[in-house]
Amino acid sequence: MIESMNLVILIASILVVVAVFTSLVSFRVGAPLLLVFLFVGLAAGEDGIGGIMFDNAPLAYFIGSIALALILFDSGFETQLRTLKIAAGPSLVLATFGVLITTGVIGGVTWLVLDVPWLVALLFGAIVSSTDAAAVFFLLRVGGINLRDRTRSTLEVESGSNDPMAVFLTISLVELIILGGGENIALELLQRFILQIGLGAIFGLAGGYALVWMINRVKLEPGLVPIITMALALSLFGATSILGGSGFLAVYVAGLYAGNSNMKMSVGVRRFQHVTTWLAQIAMFVTLGLLATPSEFGTVVLPGVILALVLVFVARPVAVWLCLMFFNFSRNDTAFISWVGLRGAVSILLAIVPMVEGVPEGQLLFNTAFIVVITSLLLQGWTIRRMAHWLGIIVPARHGPVDRIDLELPGNANQEIVVYRVHEASAVATGHRIPRWARPSLILRDGASLRPHSAGPVQGGDQVYIITPPKHVDLLDQLFAGPAEGANDVELFGDFSFPADTRIADIGRLYGFAVDADDTELTVAEILERDLPGDLELGDRMPYGTVELIVRRTDDEHDVLEVGLAVEQQKAKPKRRIPIFQSRSELLAIWKDWQKRKRAEKNAALSDQTSSTAKQIDDRTDEADVTEAPDAPDTSDDMIDDVADDAVNDTAGDTPEDGAEAPEPEDSGKKPGKAGRSKKS
Repeated sequence: MIESMNLVILIASILVVVAVFTSLVSFRVGAPLLLVFLFVGLAAGEDGIGGIMFDNAPLAYFIGSIALALILFDSGFETQLRTLKIAAGPSLVLATFGVLITTGVIGGVTWLVLDVPWLVALLFGAIVSSTDAAAVFFLLRVGGINLRDRTRSTLEVESGSNDPMAVFLTISLVELIILGGGENIALELLQRFILQIGLGAIFGLAGGYALVWMINRVKLEPGLVPIITMALALSLFGATSILGGSGFLAVYVAGLYAGNSNMKMSVGVRRFQHVTTWLAQIAMFVTLGLLATPSEFGTVVLPGVILALVLVFVARPVAVWLCLMFFNFSRNDTAFISWVGLRGAVSILLAIVPMVEGVPEGQLLFNTAFIVVITSLLLQGWTIRRMAHWLGIIVPARHGPVDRIDLELPGNANQEIVVYRVHEASAVATGHRIPRWARPSLILRDGASLRPHSAGPVQGGDQVYIITPPKHVDLLDQLFAGPAEGANDVELFGDFSFPADTRIADIGRLYGFAVDADDTELTVAEILERDLPGDLELGDRMPYGTVELIVRRTDDEHDVLEVGLAVEQQKAKPKRRIPIFQSRSELLAIWKDWQKRKRAEKNAALSDQTSSTAKQIDDRTDEADVTEAPDAPDTSDDMIDDVADDAVNDTAGDTPEDGAEAPEPEDSGKKPGKAGRSKKS
């Protein structure tokens, strides 16, 4: 027994060591790190070189659930309230309706491809419906992809909040399959949803408040604070799940509340959670890899790949487009959000539930879900950076690399010690003044401790100790960091720079370009905010007359701090415009244009019909004239000819025949010619 335990410890520790060292290969070749962890488990499994026999599905689900709870708590703890404000609407719609739409689409295709009952097909759709929080957070925070805040925040909040929805759908559908559904399955699911999500949110807020209150009130050894924080988070997860709520949602909400509160020892808690989150990810992916049996994948490889392609190219894009069209995201941002829909350990973890609960198709669903996850990580995880470049949505970094260490001040949640190693090309090393509210307390130079007033100007390589509120750390990063990539690029940021409150009229007089009469009293920041929609980011530019105004620096609230001026306008590179993912405003414009064309066509048809009717009337009038022409009265010349002819005929007709007497003319007092003309007429 003891030898077996030692063997398990040895194998587990070796797997962790191997997983950590393979991360070096992952960073070098650009492979998704979590996919590497998964392959380590597959290689160590019964079909791999390790040959480890592991088929304990309940244990794997137990390990995965604990790991996921820790990951979600850390995700909430690291999510700033500002991020939540930016992305609360779109991310929550994606986390609910997006998951439902994906479940429906994949469920329909699964019913056709795997030939399973409808409920089982919908169950598979729910299993692969959510994005993986660990994969998305790793790629966005460690992958070095700098996106617009709204896009990044939407992806982060969605990945942390859609797992509870997928868990709810999976467990509910499994119970319906095992126990049988009632007459109205939709109503039963709605009731379960309200219960689990409602209780999860309420217990999460209460648990977060209790956690912050306890840490701030109870005096504990600093080393114990991170441990009790993790223990309380897991206790909240278990208690909420037992009471019928969503434990995963509860720990995420609790982390969100605690991370945005003035909690003591928060720096130490964050540092500890970074370690536990990495360990949780390794444990979860390696364990799920051990559970899989690649020799059984043969019959499901083709269906799994088909379902993965449908998920990547149909279900996820349709769900994202329908959910985000009312939030006016650009087409390229919507396309990128749809592409960063990686499936990971959560889908494999949920695929264990049908096996544990005895669903007949459980093993089939697990193997298929494993193929879907591998395909998603290979296809999407390996191409996220290329896709961001292809869509043109990467924005310049706010600052370059920064070497910083955070130290906790015991008993004080409003101040902390920040230690910077001064970059040789940083702002402070090149002569910029350190703000009065961030005066150094100590400077280490060449191994010697110096007081700030005797150390002289800060030099590159110095270690500077500063006591500051946590909210000012981001501002200090910009002073002590090295220059960002392209920071001095004239093509990117312009030839000259000005404070944001400089009037455009003053710049126009200085550089000789015309200023609109209505803009003479406006600052350059006001003009940028007026003419550029949405939040302003570094590198945003707009033409103004013969020059260009460029955003050079912003604060955390996207207010412009510094504006660049390009004397000559650059020839704009045509921005890639994809033909799908229209926003609500674009759809309304298309609808109005269609209505306008229909009205124009209708008016043209009415005009043609009126012209045709008028032509028909004219033709009928001409035909009537032609028909009545023989009965028309004679002209004067014709009447004269007729009279002459009648006169000749009358003379010939009045000559008596042979043997007949000529009649006596009447004494009418009129001449015969007159009488003949009157008679004729």
